Amino acid sequence: MTTQQPSAIRAVIFDLDGTLVDSMPLVLRAFAHALEPFRPELGVSDIFQRLGGPPARTLLELTGDESKAAEAFRRLERFGFDNGALVQPFTGMRALLDALQRQGLSLAIWTGRDRVTTTAILTAHGLARYFAAVVCGDDLLTHKPHPEGMEVILQRLGLQPGEALYAGDADADVLGGAEAGVRTILIRHGRDVASTVREKAWRHVDVPSEAYELITNTVTRFG
Repeated sequence: MTTQQPSAIRAVIFDLDGTLVDSMPLVLRAFAHALEPFRPELGVSDIFQRLGGPPARTLLELTGDESKAAEAFRRLERFGFDNGALVQPFTGMRALLDALQRQGLSLAIWTGRDRVTTTAILTAHGLARYFAAVVCGDDLLTHKPHPEGMEVILQRLGLQPGEALYAGDADADVLGGAEAGVRTILIRHGRDVASTVREKAWRHVDVPSEAYELITNTVTRFG
């Protein structure tokens, strides 16, 4: 019986928050502040599990009331959630993007963050030039873990699922990537991950630097 060899990697797709940029501490603080009058019992780990789509949708799910969600969103904005200058790239991220670009790979982003703040972060740090496609949380009617965002990226890049790698740090990243048939690396950031999610990840690592090393080695092996 002949074993089918993996496709050559032609693209690497990234989540943004917690994968390329270290925004999660600010994001979690902002959400906790926004929800304090309505869901004070929620800890940062509870909030983290709900992230992955547009903030307004997440707040509505957590408050269960449109008026409360609207006020929570105003509190979120006042806290400075949209301030891209406060978000810093992870160490080694730019070197990885440079190396992948030199090797001729296509790069893309699939994020639950909205288009305006995604653009602000990419512009603030001179990152927009790296990415051939960017799909944000408010670009489509569907949201992670629905795979449409990944499917749109693959279509724009003219690739099959087996020709791409995806890296993200949320359960929704793993579920969405796996549903689209893309090998997905989960960055755990030290958190416990349900076995049902962990089993769908192609690989899982603890920190972004380990994901960067894994991506480099995989591209070299299957490039």
